[in-house]
Amino acid sequence: MSTTTASTIANNARFNAEAVKWDSNVAHVRCCEMALESVLHHVPAFADGQAKNFDVLEIGCGTGLLSFNLSPRVRSLVGVDIADGMIDAFNAKIGALPQPEEANLAAVCVLLEDAEDVKVQGAAAALASGRGESESIPYRFDLIISHLTLHHIPSLLAILATMFQCLKPGGWIALTDFEDFGPDAVIFHPKSKREGVERHGIKRNEMERMINGTGFDQVKVQTAFTFTKEVEDEDGGPKKEMSFPFLICMGRKA
Repeated sequence: MSTTTASTIANNARFNAEAVKWDSNVAHVRCCEMALESVLHHVPAFADGQAKNFDVLEIGCGTGLLSFNLSPRVRSLVGVDIADGMIDAFNAKIGALPQPEEANLAAVCVLLEDAEDVKVQGAAAALASGRGESESIPYRFDLIISHLTLHHIPSLLAILATMFQCLKPGGWIALTDFEDFGPDAVIFHPKSKREGVERHGIKRNEMERMINGTGFDQVKVQTAFTFTKEVEDEDGGPKKEMSFPFLICMGRKA
C-alpha cells in the first residue's frame, strides 16, 4: 500500500516547480559532482573495474544530475523519484541523446516501497531487453545510490529495508546526504523550503545503527566531503556562506 504523507505532497509540489531550472543551479551541479566523486572513491568495484557490470538503482534521482554522470561507468541505471516534473526532465535528457534507444538508463515516477514494484521491474526489464539479455526475474541491483534524499524520507528504517530487498547478494548501498551536526544544520534549507523536510541532515551514529540493524555488513558511515553554499540568515540579515559536512553511508548485502 502506498504511503502518502503531508511531507510527500509538499516535496512533490516543490520539486515539480523547481524541475525545469534544477540543472541551471550551479550549487546543485557541484554538489552532485562531489557526491559522484565520493561514490567512485568508496565503492570498491569502481577501483577494480567490476562496476562496468553493475546494475544500479538510484533513489531520488531528480533530473539525473548524478545518474547521467554515473551511467557511462556501469551497465545500467534505473532512477526513481516521486516528482513527475523531475522524471519528465530526466526523460527529456534521454530523448536528447544522439541515440536515445541505446541509453543504459531509465527513470520512473514512483514512491518505492517494494522491491517488486512493477514500474521499477519494468524499467529494469526494458534495459535488459535493450542489451539483448534475459535476466533472472525479479530484477535486483548491484548498487543503490541516493543523494540528498534521505533527509526527505519519513522512515529511514523502511527505505533501508526496501533497499536491502532490492539488492543482489554482494550488492552495496552508497548514500550521501548532509550531516545533522547540531542546531545550525537547519540553515541548509531556507525557511521557505522546510516544508517536507523530515530531518535537518542525517546523524552518523543513527545511520550506522540502522544500516547494521537492517542486515548489512561492512557498514561504514563517514564524512565524504564538505560542501559550501550560500544560506539565508535566520534573523533576516544578509546571506552568508556556510560549510556543511556530507556523510556517505555504506553497507553490503552478504
